[in-house]
Amino acid sequence: MKHIPVAVLSRTRPVMSARTLSTSGYLQPTHASPTPPSQATQQYLSLADKYLLPVYARPDFVLSHGKGSYVWDVDGKKYLDFSAGIAVNALGHADEGVVKVLSEQAGKLLHTSNVYHNEWAGKLAELLITLTQQEGGLGYTPSNNGPHASKVFFANSGTEANEGALKIARKVGKDRWAAAAPGRSWDSEACTKTRIVCFEQGFHGRSMGALSVTTNPKYQAPFAPLIPGVDVGKLNQFDGLETLVTDATCAVIVEPIQGEGGIHQAKEEWLRALRKRCDDVGAVLIFDEIQCGLYRSGTLWAHSRLPEDCHPDIVTMAKPLANGYPIGAVLLRDTIAATMTAGTHGTTFGGSPLACAVGHHVLSRLSTSESIAHIAETSKYLSGRLEQLPKWFPNILQEQIRGRGLILGLGFKDVNASGKVVEMARERGVFVLTAGKDAVRIVPSLNVGKEDVDLAVDVLEGCLGVLSTT
Repeated sequence: MKHIPVAVLSRTRPVMSARTLSTSGYLQPTHASPTPPSQATQQYLSLADKYLLPVYARPDFVLSHGKGSYVWDVDGKKYLDFSAGIAVNALGHADEGVVKVLSEQAGKLLHTSNVYHNEWAGKLAELLITLTQQEGGLGYTPSNNGPHASKVFFANSGTEANEGALKIARKVGKDRWAAAAPGRSWDSEACTKTRIVCFEQGFHGRSMGALSVTTNPKYQAPFAPLIPGVDVGKLNQFDGLETLVTDATCAVIVEPIQGEGGIHQAKEEWLRALRKRCDDVGAVLIFDEIQCGLYRSGTLWAHSRLPEDCHPDIVTMAKPLANGYPIGAVLLRDTIAATMTAGTHGTTFGGSPLACAVGHHVLSRLSTSESIAHIAETSKYLSGRLEQLPKWFPNILQEQIRGRGLILGLGFKDVNASGKVVEMARERGVFVLTAGKDAVRIVPSLNVGKEDVDLAVDVLEGCLGVLSTT
């Protein structure tokens, strides 16, 4: 049966199967926040208003608990979380395995600092490196998994991972500058190999260093001046690479799939050209895979299946690694790691026994053949359903679905529409996110079910139907 757009369906015929006709069940909000809020909700909102720094614009409800891909607010309303805590909750909410590891490890050893070894940091580092050797990335390919060694540094977040990567690259640049001529010292004020290259629409964090390579004016402008010596290019633009990445460049940082900036993928041939240019000038290439890595794109790393000549020197990660418990990490080639010695970098909380125990558990489960197959199957199903939407709403949506795996984006022709759809979906019980100026970002838990996909896409379809009539 031919598909009938939701706006037409709602005027002409009763609700029918969502698999054969567009659903008309989500034309009206079902989860709109009441005015005034309930007493339980208002009590918390008043506390937040009085005591919390107002740097977030949040809807007027309060979440209390979750299970799987669903969360509930204090008033008992149930929401499908297709944002996964901004691509963090890979195994969903209140996962029994994660809860068990958290409880057991917290009862044994919570924190020791990095003055001492703990039993989990080394195990998680080993797992990250062996999986990368097996599945590809950072110079390894499935057919060539022994060309070099790697090291890991643990931090507390993606921002901290990027800060660490930039620091390491800056020191490597100074080392290489010093080695280029007799008598030079890496700590010389005359060192010129200090510049950093980033790309438009990239997002790398909000600390002063990471913010300096996050070129969105709304993030940067209030805090200028930022770190000097940053050059900005455009993703997938070949022209100008030689003038962008120069002998003065120590680091190049890029997301293989931009998340916050709009779900834009870097092309293989462009990454190859970028890798070659970095090699030509001795710059360290950093892939920020904080949002697109750790199976979010369908493979361990978004670059895992690319040829070795497209691979980076450093990979940064964070979001899903411990399913919501704070952790970040820098994975780097030994040739890059060699510059770092005792005292050159550090962290109080990074690599704690609790964070690494949870991370080891989560990564062990995500890396199973069953989990990888599930992600591939669900991604194919979700992509198939999303690909129908631009056909049904060509005046609203851009033709192509962005991204791959379970990091996907709907592009809108009107830059104001994506925010409206996110709000409308939330008022119908589904959480999604914006991305860049013109996209809705879809990043569910990696173990999400097909029935949850159907609900999320039905709601989005209903929202688009309403939008098409306004």
